[in-house]
This record gives sequence, structure tokens and C-alpha cells, in this order.
Amino acid sequence: MKDPHQFNHYKRRWGDRGDGWRIRKIDPFCRMIPYFLRTRMDSQVFYESNVQIAHIEDFIKKYRTEIPDLSIMHVIMAALVRLFSQRPHLNRFVIWNKLFARNHLSIALTIKRSLCDDGEETIIKPYFQLTDTLSDVVAQVRKEQLASQPGGQQNAQDTIAKLLNYLPDCLLRFAVFLFRWMDKVGILPKALNKISPWHSSIFLTNIGSIGVESIYHHLYEFGTCSLFVAMGKKSRKKQMNTEGEVQDTKSIALKFVIDERVCDGFYYASSMRLFEKILANPEQLFAPPEKVVVDEGVGTKRIDV
Repeated sequence: MKDPHQFNHYKRRWGDRGDGWRIRKIDPFCRMIPYFLRTRMDSQVFYESNVQIAHIEDFIKKYRTEIPDLSIMHVIMAALVRLFSQRPHLNRFVIWNKLFARNHLSIALTIKRSLCDDGEETIIKPYFQLTDTLSDVVAQVRKEQLASQPGGQQNAQDTIAKLLNYLPDCLLRFAVFLFRWMDKVGILPKALNKISPWHSSIFLTNIGSIGVESIYHHLYEFGTCSLFVAMGKKSRKKQMNTEGEVQDTKSIALKFVIDERVCDGFYYASSMRLFEKILANPEQLFAPPEKVVVDEGVGTKRIDV
């Protein structure tokens, strides 16, 4: 049975994985890079974007009645979903020296059940379609958050972590080794892949919610996540405009850590410019994108999207 979270762009062929299609149309040099840069730690690239938020806050005030839970984090998540709909190479990943196009879009997000030093943390992993609007993103995130609140049910990540915690060290070490090996050869059970935060398109952390400035967070070697985004706290600065006047500005620093093996630097740079352009006009997020761009590196397209 087809997973409703997965895209239906291509037919699965030999060499594809359950969570991604093998990239077959690729420059020979780009194909060689993962054999030399074998890990994500070797391939990390860092980028910072200072997002002006005064207009986003006005936007949220304007539409808060229509979307009660709307926040800056939701706007940024919706902008990332829209970005991935137009720049599909960002949703690629490298595993076992091979390049794949992910067949779903998910964002792993760390949340605290309560805002105190010893408050328990958990991870949610909402899935999105490339045509999702801002309202869709808010609804999906809210659904996952409600399921992970103290009064809600324990989510799947919590359950797996609790079960593994019962294992003695030797068995836990073997279990993790087995998971890593199965993931490398593409036979990790779908149930684990579906809930694993390390198998997501984006890992997002909103440390600004606890009053901390943004940081560069490393990528994980386990899993397939090629992009980590950290949101910092709101900052006020004085800047000079084009007319030579000093103005107060409000911004949030977004720090990206990306795997350079999934696409070239020009593609990343143009993608970041598009992301900032989307955030400059958040009203466009109320409507689906006019067109979804499909990764041409996979091969024959199955359907038009």
C-alpha cells in the first residue's frame, strides 16, 4: 500500500531505496565526490541568514484570528516547504557514497514538554506535501505537538527510546550497529525510518524560544538528513538605510549547516536567495505554489505534478 506521506513522482527501480530514488543523471565529478568526502562531517558547509521580522510580526498580527497558533517558526517552516517545492536538490541525501532524491518531505523538530531546566524534551516529525500552504503547515505541526504534550499519548520516538533504554550496553551497542548497517544498505524497517528524526529533510531547532542566540549545529552521521537549521532569539539592531538614516531593525539569525555533496554551491546560493525572497512576502504562502519542480536527476517522470 502506498505511503500517503511519500511523493508519487517516479516509479521505483532497481537501486532505489524505500525512502528515496537513486540519482542517475549526474555529472561524473559530482558522482565521485561522495567517495572522497565520505561523511557529512567532512562535507559540512555553514551559512547564516539574518531575517528581518518586523513585517513578519505584522503579518502574524493580521492573520492571528484566522490562524490562532501562527508564529514566526511556522512562517519559516512554511517558507522551507515552499523552498523545497522549487529547489528539489535540497531534498537529496548521500548514503554509502550514493546520491538519492528523498521521496518525502519532513521536518524534525525538538520541543520541550515544559519550559524549565529539567523539562522533558521530545522530537516531533511532521510530514508535508510540496503543495502545502501556511495553514496546512500550522495544522500539521499543531497535530504533532498535541500528541506529544504531557496530557497526550507518548509519541513513537519516545516509545522506541524507552525500549532501547532497557537493553544492557552490549545489546544496545549491537542494536545501534545493526540499525546503521541496515540503513546503509537500504533495509532499515520503514517503521523506524518513518519516526527517526535523523531520516528527515530538515532538522530544525528553535533555540530562540528559550532566549538563546542561534548556533551552528553539526549534521548527524546516522540517517539521511542533509540540512540542519537553527533559529535564534529576536535581536534589535540599528542599521543605516539607503537614504543614510539610522533605523531600528528586528531580526532573527538562521544558521544553516548543509551537506555540500547533494548539490553545487551556486544551487545552494540561489536557493538561499529564494528563501529570503519568500520570507520577504509571506502572503504568498497562503496559496499553493503555481508549479512543483521535480528532481530531474532521477530519470523518467511518472506523473506530472
